[in-house]
Amino acid sequence: MTDALHQYVEEFALMYESAGLPRIAGRILGWLMVCDPPEQSAAQLAQELGASKASVSTMTRMLTQFSLIERVSRRGSRQDFYRIKPGAWTDLMKTRMASLSAFRVLADKGLKLMETAPPERKVRLEEMRDLYAFFEQELGELIRRLEAQRGKEAQPTA
Repeated sequence: MTDALHQYVEEFALMYESAGLPRIAGRILGWLMVCDPPEQSAAQLAQELGASKASVSTMTRMLTQFSLIERVSRRGSRQDFYRIKPGAWTDLMKTRMASLSAFRVLADKGLKLMETAPPERKVRLEEMRDLYAFFEQELGELIRRLEAQRGKEAQPTA
């Protein structure tokens, strides 16, 4: 791995660490974004990242459960290989959208409980509901537009 790639992988790791993942999980994601070939064995990941095989095993299992990476096989090899799952980033945003919906529903439940309360007591819940409803709607529309754009790009031109 070149120094520039190493620096990039570390930036990726720090970004994901700030989002709550272990730093080594971020390193694995970062490396899988730029490595060649795009599929890497656990041994290759451990060697490139200077991590223990046990740590790589634990983190690849976690990242697979999060649907960010997938395990694949290569013809003629008994090893498992890992790669970024196609569509992983869109799927991640769809998962985030579901959590936005859950927060909006929670605010709606609170508003129902406070139905007869004076308006000033409902302001906090209304603000929460409006924010999450807005992002839920807008993020959904953005994902639909992205998928439509990608669909057009994937179609052959005549």
